[in-house]
Amino acid sequence: MTLRMLHTYSEDWLVQRCKERDRKAQRMLYERYAPQMMALCKRYVKHQEDAEEVLSNTMVKVFRGIGEVQQKGSLEAWVKRIAINESLNHLRSNRTVFDLEIEEERTAVQESDPHALEDLQQLVEHLPNGYRTVFNLYAIEGFSHREIAEELGITENASRSQLTKARQQLREWIDQRDKRRNHGR
Repeated sequence: MTLRMLHTYSEDWLVQRCKERDRKAQRMLYERYAPQMMALCKRYVKHQEDAEEVLSNTMVKVFRGIGEVQQKGSLEAWVKRIAINESLNHLRSNRTVFDLEIEEERTAVQESDPHALEDLQQLVEHLPNGYRTVFNLYAIEGFSHREIAEELGITENASRSQLTKARQQLREWIDQRDKRRNHGR
């Protein structure tokens, strides 16, 4: 099925057909959202196999809970929220430590060098799980420290601390990379 065909059907139509357990509609919903949800899962979960498992769990919850979707709400936002929660659940179940302001830096990096955002995303993947999780929730998803604390079962101060440590680590890595690049000139 082509990408164009996937987007010709409205979210309302897909939701209704999925509520009726229409397999073709379920496949269309999966194909529409799976790629971006996989990218989201991989921001939280380092290993490909784990991200695939999280995506699978996400889609199972989506199909089981499709009746909960409000016609006025965005299906994509609802699926995204499930994917984030499943990613966090995966991290919790693996007893990951969640001891963890960078939106300005992300924007500045993106504006200064189009490839820099990709570089930053690669660096973020190497952060410890707690730092990476808080960084993604705050800088990418736009959660507040209060929301992060509630999601992860930590204090707001722990969230701020993890974000600060993530920023420090990213700055160190970027500085080291820049020194290597400048030294090679």
